[in-house]
Amino acid sequence: MGTKKNFALRLDPKLYEALERWAGDEFRSVNGHIEFLLREALLRSGRLPGNKPQPPSGTEKRTE
Repeated sequence: MGTKKNFALRLDPKLYEALERWAGDEFRSVNGHIEFLLREALLRSGRLPGNKPQPPSGTEKRTE
């Protein structure tokens, strides 16, 4: 991956604490977890170049 864009992100302290716990549960840094969550949201919405929107969880068609 190339260089990354740096920017300031101001978060409510309680939101940060929740993200910190969640990131720890996933063995990620808070920064890495925020990037993961944003990438997943962008993939689902089809907003990352070259990716089609993903259906929301639980709405996939069953083939039996």
